[in-house]
Amino acid sequence: MAENAILDGIRFPEDLKALPEERLEPLCAEIREFLIDRVSKTGGHLASNLGAVELTVGLHRVFDCPVDQILFDVGHQSYVHKILTGRKDRFDTLRQLDGLSGFQRPDESPYDAFVSGHASNSISAALGMARARTLEGRHNEVVCVIGDGAMTGGMAYEGLNDAGQSGEKLIVVFNDNEMSISKNVGAFAKRLSHMRSKPRYLNLKTSTKRILSRLPKGDAIIRFVSNVKAKLRMAILKESIFEILGFRYLGPVDGNNVRSVITLLEEAKSTPGPVVVHFKTVKGRGYYPSESSPWDYHGVSPFDPVTGKGAPKGSTFSDVLGAELTQLAGDDDRICAVTAAMEDGTGLKEFSGRYPSRFFDVGIAEGHAVTMAAGMAAQGMKPVFAVYSSFLQRGYDQLIHDVAIAGNHVVFAVDRAGLVGADGETHQGVFDVPYLLSVPGIKVLAPASFEELRHALRQALYNEKGPVAVRFPRGGELAYKENAFTAGQTVLRSGTDLTLAGYGIMINNLLEAADLLAQKGVSAEVVKLNELTDPDLSVLFDSCARTGRLVVAEDCCSGGCLGERIAARLLACGLVPALQLVNLGEQFIPQGKVNELYQRYGVDPQGIADRAMEIMDND
Repeated sequence: MAENAILDGIRFPEDLKALPEERLEPLCAEIREFLIDRVSKTGGHLASNLGAVELTVGLHRVFDCPVDQILFDVGHQSYVHKILTGRKDRFDTLRQLDGLSGFQRPDESPYDAFVSGHASNSISAALGMARARTLEGRHNEVVCVIGDGAMTGGMAYEGLNDAGQSGEKLIVVFNDNEMSISKNVGAFAKRLSHMRSKPRYLNLKTSTKRILSRLPKGDAIIRFVSNVKAKLRMAILKESIFEILGFRYLGPVDGNNVRSVITLLEEAKSTPGPVVVHFKTVKGRGYYPSESSPWDYHGVSPFDPVTGKGAPKGSTFSDVLGAELTQLAGDDDRICAVTAAMEDGTGLKEFSGRYPSRFFDVGIAEGHAVTMAAGMAAQGMKPVFAVYSSFLQRGYDQLIHDVAIAGNHVVFAVDRAGLVGADGETHQGVFDVPYLLSVPGIKVLAPASFEELRHALRQALYNEKGPVAVRFPRGGELAYKENAFTAGQTVLRSGTDLTLAGYGIMINNLLEAADLLAQKGVSAEVVKLNELTDPDLSVLFDSCARTGRLVVAEDCCSGGCLGERIAARLLACGLVPALQLVNLGEQFIPQGKVNELYQRYGVDPQGIADRAMEIMDND
């Protein structure tokens, strides 16, 4: 990597503000080079950040962060913000255990105004901060940056609707990298928008406004001219949705031209009330592989920066889900696939190509996806909503109200269940078991291998009637590759001294823990739980009655976990074995490699074996 002569001199926004204007473009080039080099080593969100370099440089040139508060929607496009706010030297630890977060974290830096990780919440959060500012008599700016698909989420429009009528000074920066709102139509509209967004025009406009304001009745003249201009623009361009909702609208301009960015942000800063600033950017800008195929470089594992290629990847549970669903759909035209802007991530690309009329990508709108699937099910279709565990949380009310109460047969393919690793607290799939188990009438299936996932999907589609969740982890299968997916529970290994019980990918840790216990002369029976909502726990209870000791291991939070439910059932049946519940406790789980996190929180094979030995030693 070449020396970053300019970037090395930028540690905080004050250094950026002192930089001569002619050095801003070379600085942006150095930032891109730095991003490519570091993310190629650690993995992370590359394309979004490459497209937002000039935009972020402009933000820190114009605003006074952290006094002025800047929120990045989703947060995965905040890498440049981190580089410019004192964290460049920590980028080797990006998304690593105890390292730099891939999202905004106020506990990491005072420059991060709000926790981020999920999409479409920034406008609501920014409006809340702006209202608090007004109530406290402060005068700082509040800016939120939204785009990269986040404008497809309904919460963004709820925030816009409220903010537009609020009168609060709030700047919404729309980073339009063509993953969301469509272009204006017509050559004249394009020309007028181009003219009114040029720096010369904007500077003249600002100067004229300043001069008029000093004249007698100058403010009235400004209002009159603004009203005439607004009516003319409405007749020619039509109103944008932002203006209809009560925002002043500026743009669009080239968001990859740092001078244009700065000029328009300065106008936004001087504009009273809520304002939307629209920038057109190119996702993946400045790195040919990502610019030509931005989705492939949205979230990446470590790769060769010269070729853009990463290490070969094996099959994943997502791949198997997509392939099996595609195969089943060939024989059943009632099967439909639904996703919330995650076609590739959930393995549905082949399905969408083969059966486009039965594939529905609804955007980042999980609540809508759940209810739409419920409507399809109510009419006899077989919808499968493939969704990450942490994102299904966003449709929980709809799951209860629109699916479960009516008993609609919707299949939830709950991907990334359990620990996901480097994306950290906002993405760990550790809440789905407690929140799904609390829903009456739902069936929760937990396959542990590829073949079991195929079996579970077929069972969910053809052997069940109400809502069914099939939960499976990120990545590929591990040592356990069998298919023991029978109803209820299965004894994978017989033993006499204690019972180890679990489900899903954790079966691998239980089998290894049994091996470790065997080395200490302890004979452990391993019981695999296939249906987490099964009312018949006879296999498990028979095992507990024989061994007198039980360890239930799960990769979820403790409150409402399956182990708690099993303990209550055992007590109700008069079975009181020596019991240990091994899970992730009552904390949010940070970023790190999955095996590192297993070890830290004691759900790795050694941790499970140690908890089992506590039972043995206490007898």
